[in-house]
Amino acid sequence: MQPPVAPTRPHVHTDHGVERPDPWHWLKDREDPATLAYIEAENAYTSEALAPLEPLREALYAEMLGRIQETWTSVKVPDGPWRYYTRTVEGQAYTIHCREPLEGGEETVLLDENALAAGFDFFSLGDLETSPDHTRIAYTFDTTGDEIHTLVVLDIATGEELDRVHGVSASFTWGNDSNTIYWHEIDSTQRPWRVRARSVPGGEATDDPILYEDPDGRFYVWIRRTRPGRFLVVNSASSETSERWLLDGDDPGAGLRCVHPRTEGLIYKVEVDHEGVWITTNDGDDPDRRTPELRIYRAPLETTARADWTLWQETRRDVSLEGVHAFRDFVVVEERRDGNIHVVVHERTTGVQSEVAMAETSYVAGMARSPVYDGRWFHYTYSSMVAPRSIYRFDVDSGSSTLLEQTPVPGYDPAAFSSARIHATADDGTDVPISLVWKGGPDIPQDAPCMLYGYGSYGITIEPVFRTVWTSLTERGVVVAIAHVRGGGYHGRRWYEAAKFLTKMATFDDFIAAGRHLVQAGITRPGKLGIMGGSAGGMLVGAVMNRAPDLCTAVVAAVPFVDVVSTMLDASLPLTTGEYHEWGDPNDRLYFDAMLAYSPYDNVAAVDYPDLLVISGLNDPRVQYWEPTKWVAKLRATATGGEVLLKTHMGAGHQGQSGRYGFLQDKAEELAWLVSKIAPAG
Repeated sequence: MQPPVAPTRPHVHTDHGVERPDPWHWLKDREDPATLAYIEAENAYTSEALAPLEPLREALYAEMLGRIQETWTSVKVPDGPWRYYTRTVEGQAYTIHCREPLEGGEETVLLDENALAAGFDFFSLGDLETSPDHTRIAYTFDTTGDEIHTLVVLDIATGEELDRVHGVSASFTWGNDSNTIYWHEIDSTQRPWRVRARSVPGGEATDDPILYEDPDGRFYVWIRRTRPGRFLVVNSASSETSERWLLDGDDPGAGLRCVHPRTEGLIYKVEVDHEGVWITTNDGDDPDRRTPELRIYRAPLETTARADWTLWQETRRDVSLEGVHAFRDFVVVEERRDGNIHVVVHERTTGVQSEVAMAETSYVAGMARSPVYDGRWFHYTYSSMVAPRSIYRFDVDSGSSTLLEQTPVPGYDPAAFSSARIHATADDGTDVPISLVWKGGPDIPQDAPCMLYGYGSYGITIEPVFRTVWTSLTERGVVVAIAHVRGGGYHGRRWYEAAKFLTKMATFDDFIAAGRHLVQAGITRPGKLGIMGGSAGGMLVGAVMNRAPDLCTAVVAAVPFVDVVSTMLDASLPLTTGEYHEWGDPNDRLYFDAMLAYSPYDNVAAVDYPDLLVISGLNDPRVQYWEPTKWVAKLRATATGGEVLLKTHMGAGHQGQSGRYGFLQDKAEELAWLVSKIAPAG
């Protein structure tokens, strides 16, 4: 079967006097029968190309499924007079949400996602919350992958549906009266921009009173409840600027109170407790003291005027403050140092600090659900490249941790695997951390097949945690590596800011340096190296292909953001204006030129590329289907070598197939293709 060839139709973009021919621009028209015909032809071609790998795909799927304890009950978390938990059942793809009386008694099934998903090709639960009085639940769900949700309210005792609202964002929050739902209205680009207050049951959603709105397309709006429960916080934020408003949930008629007015470049978050407000911010005593690292201030409940802030913890260059969690008697601060999250406990009355001890030198930890405000304990999670996710309870008085749950992985022996962190050196001399995991003793393998993964945007860290699906790679002798490139958050906000806007190229250069180092260290060679990334990570591997086509032999790009310039010039698309604070606004020539220099689609060249598998979702609102589709069409017409495959999920969005079995099917197919390229004996 010959690869499909997308017809060309003349189209030229002209911006800032720069002409960009785009003969596959027509693929944006979903209503054009030729568009779907081409996508379906690509799917047929990919299915035929992958057919010889079916035995390997089936073996991988069986392995991945075998590492899941299909019937499983989570930690039961006390909240009020109940313990809340989730469970799964063998053969059922989705989660069941339950509770039982704190003093013991029969289980109540609050929500069975399997029943909701019946009859749909795709199902995703957005959010689920129990009302403060524990008599009702509300949840949101999406059945297409387009991330436009429906909100439903149920009476727990009777199961009766009390209310339903269509076309909302995923998250919402209950009011303190257990009868008000604060939900988020989305605009034409799916940006949450309004908070509305709805009394259950309500009438027309558009008649619900508006609590807050922000017409600035760069900002996303949401509301959340604070730990003690009295106050709610309305947030309007971009990656560069934020503004927060307090709502007294016991007296919502008093209206919103701004914590600090919006100031360009000023970032802050708030937590509220019974004594006051905790403010984590990049602001100093004067604007000149703003730094990428954050500091913590306290302010009284009565007033949050800047003059009333008291410095509680000063910034430290090597420390990124990831979270502040206030309890009645103590405060927990999550500090990222040298890539790891350190969980630090501060006693309120004595000021004594203690740090939760962790088992390994390279790990991932963080707060888990701990709803009891006046307790002397909290829950935290722990994982590493070799240790499956665990949940611990930390006793503040004894300073000891008790294991509550470790995700069971049948057949997996962590002692048979090893991990390490090494460093590459970027062209500008920056050390780029690389996390590794492999099967075997402490010596890093040599001349091994290797998979290098990356992301590098939004300050998001690809944490070095245990991933069951990657065990199928390490079991086959593959060294799995994560490049913690700039643009991510591995070393805090300073690391993030070093590769965004006009310095974005550092992300790609760091990744290339990581790949080159793996080869120079003898761990692998280009013919055994595969690279992977999704979404902005798909942009990463796409840009790397253009800048270093000889780096590796195979690339997996999932829902890749590759048509960067055209997308960022189209303000009608979801995310575009909200992304100006990440990539810049290409209506400004300075940012236009910067984006054009790395946009994968705009830089496709007549060279031999590595083999490429591209994954797309027809209903994806984050990376529109036409971006990977146009990219593949251009590669077919331009590249002088390299296999190109495109798999489009026709009934899903950004996350691929839904349900745990659908997820494993996707991963088995992707990894079967990758293994066939980098470790064909596997």
